[in-house]
Amino acid sequence: MSLLGPVEVRVLAEKLNLRPTKKLGQNFVIDGGTVRRIVRLAEVTPQDVAIEIGPGLGSLTLALLPQVAEVVAVEIDPVLAGQLPLTVEQRAPEVAGRLTVVHADALKVGPGDLPAEPTVLVANLPYNVSVPVVLHLLRVLPSLRRGLVMVQAEVADRLAAAPGSRVYGVPSVKAAWYADVRRAGPVGRNVFWPAPNVDSGLVSLVRREPPSTTATREEVFAAVDAAFAQRRKTLRAALASWAGTPAAAEEALVGAGVDPSARGEQLRIEDFARIAEQRPARTPRPATTP
Repeated sequence: MSLLGPVEVRVLAEKLNLRPTKKLGQNFVIDGGTVRRIVRLAEVTPQDVAIEIGPGLGSLTLALLPQVAEVVAVEIDPVLAGQLPLTVEQRAPEVAGRLTVVHADALKVGPGDLPAEPTVLVANLPYNVSVPVVLHLLRVLPSLRRGLVMVQAEVADRLAAAPGSRVYGVPSVKAAWYADVRRAGPVGRNVFWPAPNVDSGLVSLVRREPPSTTATREEVFAAVDAAFAQRRKTLRAALASWAGTPAAAEEALVGAGVDPSARGEQLRIEDFARIAEQRPARTPRPATTP
């Protein structure tokens, strides 16, 4: 297996006349040890179908292909999507048949766009859309059982934060609806080209059943959005608009066994599920994110 190093990445970029853009969150991994580490921590098996979002020039793809049955790589950039199969054929012809490239926006992709049902998500996610992509894929791809993603360190902290943490918020709560989320280690800046201005982190996701509740996911997420829209306020005040009045919010909170003077950052996803069940008239309100 011939992985991509700093020289190979720059040669490919020059060949494609590629200028990495912040708009697409393009920071390419140039360190073989990092991609091997990601694949190892993802604990993939020869039976897995891996979905990789934003494969870029193929650094992680090349490390992943020998370890799984198939890699479905979703790439929004048409130039990169066209080049990836050529790179794999040249550098790893013995596993090139395991790769399918889907030219699409990961935020819009669904099961019908993919050639197989992915079982594991392994990706160096674009920083600017990492949380929406994770939540979208967990929602639309129930076949995903686990994942290992590289994201901005601050985002990794938020996704894996526990109730009561300073960085616990909407991403933490919504991710917990789908999965057990944990930090899986730090990643420095110098493994990328171009080097970002921030450090990165690895996040592990293991699918679990959502809380047992009569409320829908949309209803629960609407309560989460309302609670954190005014996170410095008590839940009685923050949920007033959601419930109709502060008194109605208090009644819903008491009915759910939650202290009305508490704040959203103190609650688990199970608490929000109970609150959603108590919403007056139970009128669904769309969540702002998946």
